Amino acid sequence: MPARIIEQNAKPFDRVPIDPVTLDIIENAMRNARIEMDATLVRTAMSPGIREQGDAFPLIADPSGKMIVGQFGSFIDGFLKGFDGTIEDGDMIFLSDPYSCEGAISHSNDWLVLLPVYKDGRLIAWTAMFGHQSDIGGKVAGSMPIDAKSIFEEGVRIPPVKIWKKGEYNEDLMKLVLHQTRKPDWCQADLNALIASCRVAANRVTEMAGRFGDDVYVSATQELLARNHRAMKALIAMAVAEEPVSFEDYICDDGLGFGPYKIRCTMRREGEKVVLDFDGTDPQSAASINFYLNENMFKMFFGIYMIMVFDPQILFNDGFYDLIEVRIPEGSLLKPKFPAALSGRTHALGRIFDILGGLLGQKTPEFLNAAGFSSSPHLFYSGWDNRQGREGEWFQLFQIGFGGIPGRPLGDGPDGHSLWPGFTNVPNEFLERYFPMRIERYETEPDSGGAGLHRGGNGIHMTYRFLADGQIGIHDDRWFVPPWGVNGGLPGRRARKILEKADGTTQIVGNKTDDIAVSAGDQLHYVTWGGGGWGDPLERDPELVGLEIRQGLVTPQGARDYGVVASSDGAVDVAATHDLRTQMRAARGDPKLFDFGLSIEDLRRNCEKETGLPAPIQPVWQHQVAAE
Repeated sequence: MPARIIEQNAKPFDRVPIDPVTLDIIENAMRNARIEMDATLVRTAMSPGIREQGDAFPLIADPSGKMIVGQFGSFIDGFLKGFDGTIEDGDMIFLSDPYSCEGAISHSNDWLVLLPVYKDGRLIAWTAMFGHQSDIGGKVAGSMPIDAKSIFEEGVRIPPVKIWKKGEYNEDLMKLVLHQTRKPDWCQADLNALIASCRVAANRVTEMAGRFGDDVYVSATQELLARNHRAMKALIAMAVAEEPVSFEDYICDDGLGFGPYKIRCTMRREGEKVVLDFDGTDPQSAASINFYLNENMFKMFFGIYMIMVFDPQILFNDGFYDLIEVRIPEGSLLKPKFPAALSGRTHALGRIFDILGGLLGQKTPEFLNAAGFSSSPHLFYSGWDNRQGREGEWFQLFQIGFGGIPGRPLGDGPDGHSLWPGFTNVPNEFLERYFPMRIERYETEPDSGGAGLHRGGNGIHMTYRFLADGQIGIHDDRWFVPPWGVNGGLPGRRARKILEKADGTTQIVGNKTDDIAVSAGDQLHYVTWGGGGWGDPLERDPELVGLEIRQGLVTPQGARDYGVVASSDGAVDVAATHDLRTQMRAARGDPKLFDFGLSIEDLRRNCEKETGLPAPIQPVWQHQVAAE
């Protein structure tokens, strides 16, 4: 049974005309309210994932739950369909179970707060914020076990409950929830930050409605939705063809030795509507790399990608959802069946953006991006502190790293940048102050970005020296299947992780693994992937390549991928460069639209030699066994 909205004032809002100036003022006030939500959050939270990196996502929606400003699209519709209860003035909803809200949040680490905003007895808006909690219990510190076989191994699951009911705080509920986590102080502070952010936005909404009038405010939100609908309809007509196009990419492995896992999507236009069909995507994994992809969330991903590529001035919101139909097979990697584990879903989440780029660029290759929005590298480090004044204290780090952003039509991909525009790195000073570690290296990885007219962004080489015994976990991808290049650009280099023990011995460790014991003095070399290149690398300015040699972004050997002959100080040999480029053009033929590097079969054959790790084994699913 869907949620029941209780209003003391049953009078509907009147739709009134909005002049352009008023609409512009309200639009920008909404933008500012969203920014204020973020500012409130980072000033109140305690965990480095939220406080330092901004791993939280705000939302302001209209009375029906459609997002007006935000980032991930509205999850209120899924919540309202699944919540068997009432919504009243003074209530606040709290939840973390993806299966209870149709995947609106995609793993249990994300705690979601929903606040219905009432004014004069009527529901006038919703505000919401969810953020990643650094620990919610479960079998490993950080609550993201890559080898989990079910969601029950991943920590506390919170169904939709009222943390505030008619203005009364449910203190017993929070005592129960916080009792499950290894870091209750962080979780309490982070939850308070989510609540405060929602209340700040609610105040701004009621202030706007009080200034302009309730009908004007609500009508303005509807016009913003309608404007977005008109813009997206034009973009779809321009960029999406009626003839189907398909694209597929792979998650390298599942952490259990199996992979790669295919994600396939077919796109076509039917009249004004675009259809995105994930038929052909592999079945769900036995491990935690499944991504319960909410259809509305993917509609927002599609809209964001379209807007940022074709018209970045558009304020994206939920107004265009009826123009998109998303089909995801039940039981697939993107719609697993309960109780499938979900905590490692970040790799599929990143790969979705690579797939969108591959789909949308086939009709308009001039707008095509290479691959590089590929994962979200995680490091976990936990144990008992040994530093003076902190002896015996439990410490626990969850950090998000960055890879190389793909080469783009307008220029090079940024080096070591976040997948999400709002994310920032954890400052090294913060890490060294609050955790027993020292950062020995934090720099770009030369040559890791794919060569192209526009170079793919380089990955990052970060070296951690651990100062206390403990356990580490690593979640990353793009170590087996490289990020592909486009329009003649070359693939980026793959990720790798090397543990250097205090005695000088080294071992290559997997990119998805938990519970690796480390000792004081050990070092971890954490190297992320580079983005694919865009355009013909033989057309790149040789002097620019020489400059990048001097800057440490490209090596003299890597410069040869651009057909550039240069010394270690970046001095370009013009005659030798001309000769090399002539030879390379004659040998290669026409540049490829997509360059995936080697085939999956060749990657398997060469895997151990090239990566030091055994090749993942092709998964076999139950229905395949039955068919045989």
